[in-house]
Amino acid sequence: MEITVTDHIGERLDVFVTRHAPDLSRSRIQSLIKSGDIQLNHAKAKPKQPVGSGDVVTIQIPDPKPIEAQPQDIPVDVLYEDDELIVLNKAEGMVVHPAAGNEDGTIVNALLHHCRGKLSGIGGHERPGIVHRLDKDTSGCLVVAKSDIAHRSLVEQFSTRTTDKVYLAVTQGTPSKPEGRVFTNIGRHPVNRMKMAVVDPGSGKASITDYKVVATDHSTDSSLVVCTLHTGRTHQIRVHMLHLGHPLIGDPIYAKPARQSAKTGRLMLHAWRLSIDHPVTGERLDFEAPIPKAYDRWIKLWNDEVTGA
Repeated sequence: MEITVTDHIGERLDVFVTRHAPDLSRSRIQSLIKSGDIQLNHAKAKPKQPVGSGDVVTIQIPDPKPIEAQPQDIPVDVLYEDDELIVLNKAEGMVVHPAAGNEDGTIVNALLHHCRGKLSGIGGHERPGIVHRLDKDTSGCLVVAKSDIAHRSLVEQFSTRTTDKVYLAVTQGTPSKPEGRVFTNIGRHPVNRMKMAVVDPGSGKASITDYKVVATDHSTDSSLVVCTLHTGRTHQIRVHMLHLGHPLIGDPIYAKPARQSAKTGRLMLHAWRLSIDHPVTGERLDFEAPIPKAYDRWIKLWNDEVTGA
């Protein structure tokens, strides 16, 4: 496809292409620009480069790469499924998609078998259907797109923050304020590139977490905290709770689990509730992943506080 620019002069290239190729998501367009499959005046450009009057924009969609991840008969806990999407209760310790060091045994491998290969191809050969992710050690609600229509809709919902995401976390110690909002920028740690960190304004990405302490176990100096995410940055809750001085129990990256009084054998972070709009019907869908047994101590304390027991 070749487009001669006659209007929207000065608009960013990626925004301009979005107007003429509505079937492509913004992130997909940016990826195609970076790979040189979308060009400006027959030359590679940058997504934010402005278009001028008379410029020629060329769009060439490459043939999809064959899916390299192989189907594997791995059990998955399905919370909901239809022709457009599937929602899972992801197990703690399971990687979402293949990557170096985790080439198989992932959610993608399991879903290629479960869905008989019917997953959105937009995510590419390693991440078909994946619109968001949970860390390996995090359990709970994970939605995966089975159709390209669903993929585009879900990516848009996550990027425009119309989803609702509520997590259960257990922190070392208790935040000084029983509830509040953490609003910082998060970026790559300046020294340890395996970590994320709160960084100076002007760098990283804006990150917002609301939290509420709902139960405290004084015997292990730990607290159950309900976290509501308004953004979806890598390790966001883990970094924000550390920023408050209270890393998560069992966190192998941001804490020292061997020195923590509470011993659970896992990272205490669970994607408890997720709400999305159905990509075809528009119906609001609410999902809740069963709370793992590792949380029993704190859930009992929470229930006791609610009932006054």
